[in-house]
Amino acid sequence: MTAADRPPDVVEQFRLAEALVSERRPLEALRELAPVLDAEPDAPSVQLLAGRAYLQSAQLNRAEQAFLRVLEHNPSDHYARFALGRTLQRQSRLDEARAQLAMAAAMNPTPEYQEALNEVRMRIGRR
Repeated sequence: MTAADRPPDVVEQFRLAEALVSERRPLEALRELAPVLDAEPDAPSVQLLAGRAYLQSAQLNRAEQAFLRVLEHNPSDHYARFALGRTLQRQSRLDEARAQLAMAAAMNPTPEYQEALNEVRMRIGRR
């Protein structure tokens, strides 16, 4: 079997998809990630990357499901909680978003998490 006949390496595809997400090219990233998702559907790192690509491409229900799968495996993943909070915020599910963002900020008090939480709190206050 020649190199051209071999299926692409899953790790290589994951890294390429990761780079594409970083470049804000989520649809291309999802194309690269498809075989990785087939090979490793329960891997939290794969679900987290898929969630990021779904969020960037405004596939909010898919993003939510991916982040929830990550949290099933690791409830203390602060980034998955943050990303889930942002996903819920974009769906105008502000109370749910606030809860996730508050947990993320409590677990890892970064300015980015705190700013997102404050933004949601302000929007809730205007209702």
